[in-house]
Amino acid sequence: MRILSFTGGAGSMYCGSCLRDNALATELLHRGHDVVLTPVYTPTKTDEENVSGQHVFFGGISVFLEQHSALFRHTPRFLDRIWDSSWALKLATRRQIKVDAKSLGEMTVSMLRGERGFQAKEIEKLLEWLRTEERFDVINLPYSLLLGLAEPLKRELKTPVCCTLQGDDLFLDQLGEPHRQQAMSMIKSLSVHVDAFLPVSEYYLEYMPRYLDVPESKMRLARLGIRTEDFQQRTRKKPGPFTVGYFARIAPEKGFHALVQAYCRLRKRPDTDDTRLLAAGYLPPEHQGYLDAARRVLKEAGLDREFEYRGEVDRTAKIAFLHELDVLSVPAVYKEPKGMFLMEAMAAGIPVVQPRIGAFPEIVENTGGGLIVDAGDADALADGILALKQDPALAESLGAAGACGVREHYTLERMADQVEAVYREVSGVRGTP
Repeated sequence: MRILSFTGGAGSMYCGSCLRDNALATELLHRGHDVVLTPVYTPTKTDEENVSGQHVFFGGISVFLEQHSALFRHTPRFLDRIWDSSWALKLATRRQIKVDAKSLGEMTVSMLRGERGFQAKEIEKLLEWLRTEERFDVINLPYSLLLGLAEPLKRELKTPVCCTLQGDDLFLDQLGEPHRQQAMSMIKSLSVHVDAFLPVSEYYLEYMPRYLDVPESKMRLARLGIRTEDFQQRTRKKPGPFTVGYFARIAPEKGFHALVQAYCRLRKRPDTDDTRLLAAGYLPPEHQGYLDAARRVLKEAGLDREFEYRGEVDRTAKIAFLHELDVLSVPAVYKEPKGMFLMEAMAAGIPVVQPRIGAFPEIVENTGGGLIVDAGDADALADGILALKQDPALAESLGAAGACGVREHYTLERMADQVEAVYREVSGVRGTP
């Protein structure tokens, strides 16, 4: 099959969706499919070989300028190439320009308006390029926020369109009104142009038809998977303190503050002196104060010397970091649909303790790699972590089960099998790639 797959760049940050899209494209290429992975907004950053194209469509600078000034909606192509260049986009992402919620809402609605929005020129650029390409058998959009492209792409290419669902509700729920409701209404109406939606978890498969008000009949499970070859299962941890770990973006929605609170409760329990807290993951500049506040909580509890933040890490450092842990917990306060960090920890033989929310229960149930506790309960989270500290045999058995469970249920190959089957279903392409 010849596949056109879009992926939303996240600037200078490792992004779970980018990692997923890139890994999937790599596996499909390995299977002999002709995959064109095309970034939108910014170049992508991955911790494996990046197979995405060099050209970024809907460059973040152009989209921003066209949103805020009619002048840039009609500039000639040779000027657009300056701010659409890779060096300009990389420079812009390093500056981390923060966009206020109102502007973000207006831009989201404009993008969903497609050819009637302020970024219509960007759609025409994309169509001009596609007219020079060989025919594609299927097109995949990375999230519902880009459904404004579905109709023009389908009209131009006469090709079925799929849309991955992998965190759309978190973004949509952060939009203020009236933009959130406008966006939701437009997504519902635009879904008529989509042949199949691909939610990445069983939780999302059940939740998103109701949330987006789109037909269940269009939903096809494409469960998230990871490459497991280099996540060797840790055999035995080196002597040292019991280590509680956090590996995710340092942000309120990911619940780092909740883990800090639980850690403080944990340390009030008897026989927990030999304990430490490690964290790694991207820190958005706007959340530096959030991390500082968490440090102050630890300092006020006399625990600041037990905490270390390692920053953002590449793949090699990530695996080494995970091998230092005795347990991983990322107590997200929203309904996380992916949980890639859980799969990576369990692939390395590290048990997890997670709140009963989003996709976490199904991941732990399918793998047997951890404990599930009540969401929003710091004592329950502390108790779950303490149970693993007090019972090394339990922790070891959960770690071993998780390592096997991930390799049974959450591999890249299983994800590619499901996606490939959907692409064949909607395109009618059968047999060999």
